[in-house]
Formats: sequence, structure tokens, C-alpha cells
Amino acid sequence: MGDDAGTTLRLERDGAVARLLIDRADKRNAFNIAMWQRLPELLAEADADPACRVLVVKSASGGAFCAGADIAELLANKDDAAWRAANQQAINRAQFELTRFRLPTVAMVEGDCVGGGCGIALACDMRVATPAARFGITPARLGLVYPLHDVKLLVDLVGPGQARRMLFTGMLLGAEEARSVGLVEELADGEDALVAQLLAVSPFSTQAIKGFVRNVLDGQVADDAESLRVFASAFEGADFREGTTAFVEKRKPVFGS
Repeated sequence: MGDDAGTTLRLERDGAVARLLIDRADKRNAFNIAMWQRLPELLAEADADPACRVLVVKSASGGAFCAGADIAELLANKDDAAWRAANQQAINRAQFELTRFRLPTVAMVEGDCVGGGCGIALACDMRVATPAARFGITPARLGLVYPLHDVKLLVDLVGPGQARRMLFTGMLLGAEEARSVGLVEELADGEDALVAQLLAVSPFSTQAIKGFVRNVLDGQVADDAESLRVFASAFEGADFREGTTAFVEKRKPVFGS
């Protein structure tokens, strides 16, 4: 499968923060099938770490976030139906699991974020971009089609009009324009400030609310038994006790994992 995915995609932990690092700079961090297959395994590792509260996805060396799919690999296997099916399955699984990862996720984009790479950023909860970042979804330039799951992620963020504009033309958006259309939440030189804000609040709250947001985006419009249970359970939790005690005592709360 070419590059060893263990060396081109890896997880590093720093206390409550896990960083999923894309490390294939010689290919502008383009994803091959081995990397798509490796991504869910790394998500599972982060999820299993009780200390982890935030996941950051970024380039290991700055520069390009991800140039998308490995075109050379696609061309080499274009006539292999079994390989194409396995590649599609790997992409779909990786994107689905990243979108629905339990913890808050942040894509830190420092350069080009194109095609499947833009899909990875879309699958994260929030996107931080430096001024050098560029975003584009370019399958129309190659005679290809973007996965429906990822089209929905784009439409959910920027609306159908801007999504059509990006998808139909394959245009590249600079960081400022990406923020103006809702593709980027924050312009900054790094993710540390946003991560600090995420770590300052209740992990129970953020994870539960993340689940509610996903349910709404997936079509839920009214409470069900599970959402009512989650809402009610907050009043019995340690984070509620710490948050309200800190409020009364006029101090910053200190939440656990």
C-alpha cells in the first residue's frame, strides 16, 4: 500500500489533548488508502485514553494540511474494482467515525486543505485557519464525485448556495473568505487558545451537547427518551456540582476528565 500509515499518520498525547498528525509532507499530506484505514484506529486509541478531552487534527510539519487523495495511487488502481471499493469503504468509514467522534475535535489548517483533505476538516467540529490556509473541493476538475456524506457536512456548514459554488467550480477559498462563508470558525496562528477554552468547560456538557448537535444535523427536531435522560442526568453529575459551587464561590471551576 505504499507508505506505512503508522509513520504518515500518528497520534501524540499531551495531557488532555490528543493530536492526530498528518505526516507526509513530501506528498503534501495526501491520503492513501492505508492512511484512511489507519485513521479510525487512531480515533479508537484517543477515545480509549481517559485523560483525553480534545482531539486536534493537523499537519505534523505545518504547511499543507492535506492535498486530498493520493492521485498517483488512484491512477494506479483505477481499473481495479475491488481496490476502488475498498478505498471508498475506507474513506467513508474514516469520515463517518471522525464526524461522530465522542470528544470535541479541532482541525488546525495552516496551508492547502483540498479535496479529501477538506473533507477531513469538515468532519471536525471546528476549524482554525492561519492566513496561509486555502480550502477547496476539486473533484469536478478531475471528473470525480464527492461523497454524499461529505457534501452534507459542507452544506451543513456553508449552506447549499456556497456549497454548490465550491463543488461546481472547484475554486480555492482563502482563509478570510472561508471564514466569511462559515467554513472556518476562527483565524489564528495556532489552536492553543481555542483548545484552552474547550478544556476550561465541563467535558460532560461538551460531549453531551456535541451529541445533540449531531442529532439535529441528522434530522432530529424534538426530544426523545434518550435526550431527556441525558438532560436530566446532568443535575446528578460531578460537573454540575463543581460548576455551581464555583459559581457561588466566585472562582473558576476545575472539571475532571
